[in-house]
Amino acid sequence: MKAEHILQSKGTDVFAVKDSDSIADAVAVLNSKNIGAVIVQNDRGGTVGILSERDIVRRLGAKGVDALSMRVAECMTAKPYTCSHDASVDDMMAQMTEKRIRHLPITNGAAVVGVISIGDVVKRKIEQAEQEAQALKEYISS
Repeated sequence: MKAEHILQSKGTDVFAVKDSDSIADAVAVLNSKNIGAVIVQNDRGGTVGILSERDIVRRLGAKGVDALSMRVAECMTAKPYTCSHDASVDDMMAQMTEKRIRHLPITNGAAVVGVISIGDVVKRKIEQAEQEAQALKEYISS
């Protein structure tokens, strides 16, 4: 299974905030959309980073409540790791494990076409294992 197949089933909504927005604004988006990360765009709409719950928690730990008034640009991960829309589940899992990240922007050319979380990848790996087990059961019983 490839990233594009996961996006077909989960959706291709890409939620974004501006690098000039406050962390409080970004938290509101994360909360209202029930997501763990947002893409960060500059004023021209170009992708300049990703902001995750981890990024926010680290800043809260360092700055306390004052972190909420910081700009997203001060807290985001600039130049995030990305993956092509034709990457396999195994490729995505390997990259997420190696880089210790939980959210992976998916690209098609220069455009971000979705975001896949580690939960999405694990769900597909479990489905794959269940399908293989069922095929083995059917093979053995025939």
